Amino acid sequence: MKKIALTGIKPTGIPHIGNYIGAIQPALKLAESCEARYFIADYHALNSCKDPQEIRKMTLEIAAAWLACGLDPSQTLVYKQSQVPQTFELLTILLAFTPKGLMNRAHAYKAMLQNNSEAGRDPDDGVNMGLYTYPVLMAADILLFDTDLVPVGNDQFQHVEMAVDIAQSFNYVYGTEAFRLPQPLATQFSKTLLGLDGRKMSKSYGNTIPLFAPEKELRKLIMKIVTNSQTIDEPKDPDSCNVFSIYQSFASPQQVSALRQRYLEGGMGWGHAKQELFEVMNTQIAPLREKYFELISRPNDINEILEEGSRKARIIAQNKINQLRQLVGID
Repeated sequence: MKKIALTGIKPTGIPHIGNYIGAIQPALKLAESCEARYFIADYHALNSCKDPQEIRKMTLEIAAAWLACGLDPSQTLVYKQSQVPQTFELLTILLAFTPKGLMNRAHAYKAMLQNNSEAGRDPDDGVNMGLYTYPVLMAADILLFDTDLVPVGNDQFQHVEMAVDIAQSFNYVYGTEAFRLPQPLATQFSKTLLGLDGRKMSKSYGNTIPLFAPEKELRKLIMKIVTNSQTIDEPKDPDSCNVFSIYQSFASPQQVSALRQRYLEGGMGWGHAKQELFEVMNTQIAPLREKYFELISRPNDINEILEEGSRKARIIAQNKINQLRQLVGID
């Protein structure tokens, strides 16, 4: 039987090219060899966004983005976290097996404590229980569907390991293997794609290239990528160049080899290198862009896809909850 792979997609608006290369492409590739399940983690978004219209908008945008990039709902289960209430029943069960000390070690929580301390604020300032128990809800997302593999970046490895700890605690208490123990699967997201300013591409830095930027905007953004002051005639180091770093993620091996040679030989200005990047990026992104804007213009169709997937997900989830209720004596 194929292994089950599960990917949670937090609605944060239209993805940027770093999300596409590091998360979307690897997750869709995994669906070719695994029974893949994708869900829009809209309740996770509630920790940081309290605007209902924005959450609805971002949910539609992220769903349309993944569908445009090749997510096929006829072949893969895709659903909304909020439309599978069994997730939150499992959360309640798991909280009874989660030590507070485990939550105290969560990276996001510790980072907030440190930031508050450095700013002279109360240690728990701005910390809500949704953020504090985030790893347990993520564990419920994973364990509810007997997940084998969870593709994540380095910053999410700890959450999968916590899900394993909680599952093992439950299994030990009841002398059972009710919960399958998931494994984190490293993705290319661990290899950071650089942004316009040479730092990690991140919305918080304002240095991203939106995945579906119109052609003119895309070229304008690429031309803003920071480079050094070398002249056209000077040979250049491709391995220390932002432009070349991004280029490698979109070009063929032959194209990468040819551009590398042009860097090393000299005689090529940064404007030429950026134009090469624009052309390979636009060639790959143009059909995705067209499909995205077609999809986002039909929100009812997107909602129907999510509702149908959620209906299927609820059937699987309820079977698991029935099993767990019997084990804990609530049936």
